[in-house]
Amino acid sequence: MRAVFIATLLAASPALAQDALFDVQGYRIAHYRAPVHQAPPGVGRIAPEAAAHLRPGRDALFIDVLPAEGGHREADGRWRLAAPHDSIPGAHWFPEAGRGVLAPWIGDGFLRGVARLTRGRRDAMLILFCKADCWMGWNAARRLRAAGYRNVWWLAEGVDGWSDLNRPLSRVEPDSGVAP
Repeated sequence: MRAVFIATLLAASPALAQDALFDVQGYRIAHYRAPVHQAPPGVGRIAPEAAAHLRPGRDALFIDVLPAEGGHREADGRWRLAAPHDSIPGAHWFPEAGRGVLAPWIGDGFLRGVARLTRGRRDAMLILFCKADCWMGWNAARRLRAAGYRNVWWLAEGVDGWSDLNRPLSRVEPDSGVAP
């Protein structure tokens, strides 16, 4: 009887079955700031030095998924921020899109926003990032690969690696995923 109870509990809560770090689809759902050793399946890993040779918006679409710490999204889709965010110049910021479990308006807005920015091209080069030792860029890269994008790259070192190269950062505003 106890085995049936445990099996039922684990089936009802897949996160418990995986030490609450990953969901059944393989997305990291907790403790996002931790070492990440390899790119998600089907996703390439790009070094900061290589990414620095690309022109955002021309050679590749740079996508930042760092959360909006202390901020929130309004009903109209706009973000109210607690603090400004600096990122790789030319990057598009989709706050919260790197979480393992996404609110529907975050997930839908992320996919709509990427589709708008790529003009629907599934072969556009996409570079996903957050910070060093952060699973959110990894999750977002995995999510876009699962959505059918074929040229997805993960910048594991994120904005930290960019800064380590003495490359400038610039202020970015959140992309709500809604067409301007």
